[in-house]
Amino acid sequence: MIRVLIKASSRVAKAGLESLLRSEPAVQLVGDSRDREVDAAATTDVLLVEADTLADSAAREAVEWAGAGGIVVLLVRNPAAEPVADALRAGVKAVLPNRLDGPEIVAAIQVAAAGMVVLDPAGAENLLHSSAVAAAAGPLAEELTARELEVLRLVAAGLGNKQIASRLEISEHTVKFHIASIMSKLGAGSRTEAVTVGIRHGLILI
Repeated sequence: MIRVLIKASSRVAKAGLESLLRSEPAVQLVGDSRDREVDAAATTDVLLVEADTLADSAAREAVEWAGAGGIVVLLVRNPAAEPVADALRAGVKAVLPNRLDGPEIVAAIQVAAAGMVVLDPAGAENLLHSSAVAAAAGPLAEELTARELEVLRLVAAGLGNKQIASRLEISEHTVKFHIASIMSKLGAGSRTEAVTVGIRHGLILI
């Protein structure tokens, strides 16, 4: 069962999301403590945030949570009009319309919890055709090796270094070496950005 903390732009919106998810057996809703001393990350698997835009305070807080390593699913009014690439680079796992029904939200939460990225089709189209992405999609300065491609695809599937090492029967040290090389070749500053660049260059199929 996936423990989900909900934050929303209003009490009404939060109550609506809670109503949609409360009867879903795959998720368990956790409380929103105002106590700064409580480590919310210790009791939360996925942060689900509803906001009007990615510029809203709730969305900005979610991006900070993602940057600290938390798993975040963002629901916004119009993903196609948002800076989705920036959210992905920050570590957000999903940017989707806030009109989804309960089963759709649960499916997004499950995919995000597995370490994969979820995008609305319109948002994905916007991401692929944005000027920032187009400018960055030139030829790679140095091609990835076959082993580096394997590692990158396992990173995209949400596997950690230990899991990758076990899957490929190599040491964790070697995995770290490959990831450092991948990030250097792709000009990426994080694992998430490396996956995003890999998708953009057709190295990873989505």
